[in-house]
Amino acid sequence: MFISFVNRCTIAHMSQRTVASYKVLVGMEIHVQLATQTKMFTGCANAATNFKAEPNSLVDAQVLGLPGTLPVMNRLAVEYSIKVGLALGCKIARHTKWDRKNYFYPDLPKGYQISQYDMPLCEEGVFELAIKDGVRTVRIRRAHLEEDAGKLLHEAPGGFAIDGSIIDLNRAGTPLLEIVTEPDLINGAEAAAFGQELQKIVQFLGVSEGQMQMGHMRFEPNINVHITDGEGRVHKTAITEVKNLNSFNALHLAIDYEVQRQLQQFRETGDLGRKSTYGWDDTTGRTFHQRDKEEAHDYRYFPDPDLVVVEVDDAWLASIKSQVSELPAARMRRYTQTLGLKPADAAILAGDRLTGDFFEAVLAAGAPPVRACGLMETLREIAREQNAAGPGELGVAPARIAEVAVLVQGNQIAASKEIARKIIELVVAKNCSANEAAESLGLLQSSDTGPIDAAIDALFAANPPALADYKAGKKAARGALIGMVMKNGKGLNAKVIGERLDARLGM
Repeated sequence: MFISFVNRCTIAHMSQRTVASYKVLVGMEIHVQLATQTKMFTGCANAATNFKAEPNSLVDAQVLGLPGTLPVMNRLAVEYSIKVGLALGCKIARHTKWDRKNYFYPDLPKGYQISQYDMPLCEEGVFELAIKDGVRTVRIRRAHLEEDAGKLLHEAPGGFAIDGSIIDLNRAGTPLLEIVTEPDLINGAEAAAFGQELQKIVQFLGVSEGQMQMGHMRFEPNINVHITDGEGRVHKTAITEVKNLNSFNALHLAIDYEVQRQLQQFRETGDLGRKSTYGWDDTTGRTFHQRDKEEAHDYRYFPDPDLVVVEVDDAWLASIKSQVSELPAARMRRYTQTLGLKPADAAILAGDRLTGDFFEAVLAAGAPPVRACGLMETLREIAREQNAAGPGELGVAPARIAEVAVLVQGNQIAASKEIARKIIELVVAKNCSANEAAESLGLLQSSDTGPIDAAIDALFAANPPALADYKAGKKAARGALIGMVMKNGKGLNAKVIGERLDARLGM
């Protein structure tokens, strides 16, 4: 659908308006629901952490905007927002306030949204996004905290059609961090990559579950194109905002489609459009006009008279900073560049904080990095089979896993995933040391060259044909000889046997 659309507009309309070249500018607005237990300005349970609650069950007098109710700020939501701001390299406001953003919509009972206007909590950040050709610097204009609106449903639960719309106010009042970037991205692929990195950050920091299908993150790209015509003149299309995209794929496709739509409109009519809000239709793969865009003055912002200003002092900021550890991108670079892990393994360990922290503890206990990484894969498999959230929930100390890694590295057990798993399972079950587990399973092996050489001598005397095949360079014969030595000398290290065979015969 998308490709044929592009081809049609290129073939049919190129002759009407010449596009010599063009530059795409994409700025992002990202809404992140914060995973606090209560809502932004009331003690009512938060929909972001109670997703399966019955419709309209997470409401109270303040959410409904009943007369006489007063808001009370959720301190933890402010701390979560500051964490994200620090991760994005933002300046943190030491003095900020709350504003009322006035608009009338069925899912906003109060008739206004408590937000931040001219004094955002976080601003002027910089994020380095790894792209195919290097690094894209994405400037963060601001990140401000507000309350979410409710949700309008245009079909009844179960997919039944209804006459009109129904309202679920569970989401109303949910703490919502809105992150706004400068127009530094150039296509849908980069925007999707930025969204994925941001998802990793909020999940890593523990401030949001970041589940797209649950509405924890919603994307609204702002797109326009600077077109250079055949005479060298530059024409700037009006900014289009595509609302409420809830998947990385939709974000990617909507931006690329909208760029082509704006180019086609210019080619056909020369019209640069008006600043507008568009929707995205997943079924047709097209954007569609919803309304002309509001300006800030349309919302009649003014300071909320019921909330005090927020003062972020040195001690509070220092406490929050201490909770922000190494971020996923930096951790992945260290794993690949310093520890020598494969990019795919590093991405898994860096992408999940609990798993990554467990791995860090295994390293701190003395495990060789590559060996420890292999054992983490086994631990994750065991955790999945036991319906555990991760290795940390298995009840095994990181130091025990480090012991297993050291046994493998020292050739005291075979470098086999199956053998390592048997030992780990026993360590998990009995909380014994790795050495005790390997010994009880009969998996400890000796690397002492004395017994190994004696076993090789005995083998040479008893099996001249196999020895002749080995000298002739037959690889299968080498494996057979190692197996015979291991069978006749219990607990001998296969790797050392192979090395001694090669040394004895000058291979």
